[in-house]
Amino acid sequence: MERSNPSEPIILHHLNKSRSQRILWLLEELKVNFKIKSYERGPDFLAPKELSDVHPLGKSPVITDGPYTISESGAIIEYLVDKYGPKLKPSVEDTEARLQYTFWLHYAEGSLMTPLLLQIIFTAVVIKSPFLIRFIARAISNSVFASFINPNAQKHFAFIEKHLEKNQYFCGKDFSAADIQMSFGVKAGVARFPEFVGEKSKEWLKRVEERQAYKDALEMGGDYI
Repeated sequence: MERSNPSEPIILHHLNKSRSQRILWLLEELKVNFKIKSYERGPDFLAPKELSDVHPLGKSPVITDGPYTISESGAIIEYLVDKYGPKLKPSVEDTEARLQYTFWLHYAEGSLMTPLLLQIIFTAVVIKSPFLIRFIARAISNSVFASFINPNAQKHFAFIEKHLEKNQYFCGKDFSAADIQMSFGVKAGVARFPEFVGEKSKEWLKRVEERQAYKDALEMGGDYI
């Protein structure tokens, strides 16, 4: 499919093994003219300081489209879909689907990422603790997992599963940018909380990962979980 042509290619500032993979996938779905500027994580797994020259937060994803530099996944998706791909969101007239679109677009980062990030943090605390106090760190970590992280992860993935039992995609019968936004959290859940992710959620993930744009983006950006 022929790509649309902004006056200048959109630049995706892409950090390896990060959520910017979703934006790469979206750009492939939109078939918009873009190029990738790649950044590699350091030995500490943090983003390099060069990203701070692009945006003060020094995070990815970030895009540059002409005079505009935009950070935050949800904001980037809203901007790109509004400008280049309105078919990737429900119409205003379809109130129910539009509400679902808005909800899942923001839920992915606003709610679902909390237990996923805490899982990474408290796992790292144990691994990086000095040997002599590692047993204390492990005891604290186990307590946090049992009292907060696992119950919240279970609640979130049960909520997602219940929705997908009734819907082929997050907005109903049609694929949308909300599915792209939700993909990272569900895929991370399969990797980190496999006991909590239901069969309908796994079927949905397999379905969206069979899209050609997803495969093309994965080939360009690499594995990200």
